[in-house]
Amino acid sequence: MKQIRIIILLILGTNAFVQAQELDVNLQIRPRFEYRNGYKTLLPYGQEGTSQISQRSRLNFNYKQEDLIVKLTLQNTRTWGDVVPAALADKNGIAVFEAWAQYNFTEKWSARMGRQVLSYDNQRILGEQDWGQQAQSHDALTVSFHTEKQKLDFGGAYNSTAENVVQTPYTVASYKALQYAWYHNQFNTDLGLSFLLLNTGYEYANADAKLLVDYKQTFGPYLTYKKGKIDTNFWAYGQTGKSTDREVSAWNAAANFNYTITESFKAGLGYEFLSGKATNDGSTVVKSFNPIFGTNHGFNGYMDYFYVANHLNSVGLQDAFIKLNYNVNKWQFALIPHAFLAAADVVTPLNEKLDSYLGTEIDATFGYNFKKDITVSGGYSQMFGSKTMEFIKNGDADHTNNWAWLMISVNPRIFSWKK
Repeated sequence: MKQIRIIILLILGTNAFVQAQELDVNLQIRPRFEYRNGYKTLLPYGQEGTSQISQRSRLNFNYKQEDLIVKLTLQNTRTWGDVVPAALADKNGIAVFEAWAQYNFTEKWSARMGRQVLSYDNQRILGEQDWGQQAQSHDALTVSFHTEKQKLDFGGAYNSTAENVVQTPYTVASYKALQYAWYHNQFNTDLGLSFLLLNTGYEYANADAKLLVDYKQTFGPYLTYKKGKIDTNFWAYGQTGKSTDREVSAWNAAANFNYTITESFKAGLGYEFLSGKATNDGSTVVKSFNPIFGTNHGFNGYMDYFYVANHLNSVGLQDAFIKLNYNVNKWQFALIPHAFLAAADVVTPLNEKLDSYLGTEIDATFGYNFKKDITVSGGYSQMFGSKTMEFIKNGDADHTNNWAWLMISVNPRIFSWKK
């Protein structure tokens, strides 16, 4: 460690006397064990659950020189055992999660370019997706205007598969172009209001093999109110535009109310509606809401049955839930039961309309701050699916569908320097 410090100081020392500088280097090691027995979908007939350990390893460099801020995050994600112990190469290798430079033109105006996280409000539409070991970041340019009470961010991205010399199809499973604007006003200590406008363009080839880009717009407000023991939030997003030459008309709304009963105990309830399309609807209009880049693991149950790389272009969702949180000393506990219903009609090929009730999920989690840089967390979830869930997910609702996990996160600061 001493040698590393000396090398870094020598690199910086050439111009350290000219400008004020700061460097912070930290590390994250995050292995997670999971028992999956009906995770993301009902366990198929005749199948058994499985277990594995995944791991994220990250190295973060944060550098500041007066008005210039630079961040570089390298990471490796792996499943324990995905290569042999004497492997010559890693399966996933080292990836660049973040690599951006930000320049502060004034105290209020700044611009950031490069690989970066786009995360706003409660991350329902734009989020880091930190639960996933790989997480989520974008190659983008963003401009920010921030005052004490008001914030305005706007930015964009334009993607290609490589440095091409002729028009080439964009084959990556992502957007071709993206533009967004986000505004937040903190009226007072109690009330805050944000508005997001997101424009995403996806490339496709038409019947004549011509490459086209259709744009879909996602927009809406996010409202928070916190006063005394009351903590509430509300959001409503609409989606319009086109997707692969089809009209889009979808929406999402939710309300959450939380109340602090004691210093240790907090209770809340909430409801979310994500529009969907009936299974017998022959219209070409896209009516199913898509949270797009949201941190979807944090919504609609931790077993990820909905909107975590699944349930898109489906019957939508209604989610009614209760949240119970208890914190004592270094421990945190939570119990969250969900009741799920379809947002649109579920009709079989025999024209039989099924009940809208999809199932009930019970999530129980804990966290423990073991030491300054070490936290331990885990949980257990169980899904009680219905026959309607069976029809949508093609699994066995009578089987015990459950999921358990245990994660250790080690986050030490390995170097800090200021001149």
